[in-house]
Amino acid sequence: MRIDEISIESRFWVGVVSASHVKRGEQGGFAQLCHGKSAPLRKMRAGDWLIYYSPRTDMTKGEPLQAFTAIGKVADDQVYEYLMSETFVPFRRNISYIPCHEVKIRDLLDQLSFTRGNRNWGYAFRYGQFEISREDFMIIACAMLQ
Repeated sequence: MRIDEISIESRFWVGVVSASHVKRGEQGGFAQLCHGKSAPLRKMRAGDWLIYYSPRTDMTKGEPLQAFTAIGKVADDQVYEYLMSETFVPFRRNISYIPCHEVKIRDLLDQLSFTRGNRNWGYAFRYGQFEISREDFMIIACAMLQ
């Protein structure tokens, strides 16, 4: 990723997903948020950027992780259903992931506007997805792409 590749119209999102589920999304080139709901995915547009934050390694019994684990660009404006089983048909959208390494949030707490000076910094993550500023995105992305 180069800074000049980021459009002035781009918006920046954090999605909260376990690391094992992030890996599935990276391998398949898709994003799935908030247990498969469509609304969070519909907020994003082609050219927006998504950074995944993983509180745990696995959804139910995973170890605590608290790290940013993937970064990618929203590839198109399609939100679609995907049949995972007879009882679970989540919504997805295509993401072009870029190679990066995970970064623990504790290393960035004093730098990000949504965590700086906030001892309850984890509150924003409870909603599964939220928008961040270009500046916060660049801080996280630069750390992940070093």
